[in-house]
Amino acid sequence: MITIWEYLLVFVFAAIPWIEIAVVIPLAIIRGLNPLLVGILAFIGNMITVYLLILFFEKYCEWYQRRKGEDIKNSKRAKRGVSIWNKYGLPGLALLGPLLVGSHLAAIIGMILGGTKRNTLQWITISLVIWTLALTVTTHYGIDLFASTSG
Repeated sequence: MITIWEYLLVFVFAAIPWIEIAVVIPLAIIRGLNPLLVGILAFIGNMITVYLLILFFEKYCEWYQRRKGEDIKNSKRAKRGVSIWNKYGLPGLALLGPLLVGSHLAAIIGMILGGTKRNTLQWITISLVIWTLALTVTTHYGIDLFASTSG
């Protein structure tokens, strides 16, 4: 039986860095939750934390350095993000980020490497809309296709 708590978990897990929409959307739809609600809740959950990260970017960097004792630029994921930035710029980082490094880290790397808050917000939003739609539609119809061919 599907409950409101499961939809709340979709929202919460999508908001958590490194779990994100790429994991949450397929799992929730496979679980039997409504794809439209899953897509909307996952998008909103992810966007809220990404927007907060961008808006409070400087505070986040200070917190990260105190917590880890290292600069955020030195992590393995950050180095992967920098290579994407060098090849494709902010649009490429934002569009590839949710699958390769996560949308949160993509936003942080974009800001570290000189993206303005406004441009970073725009590109991350565009990227998350595209990925949310793609993941929701392909998971929903992929399950239907699989069920119709296997049974």
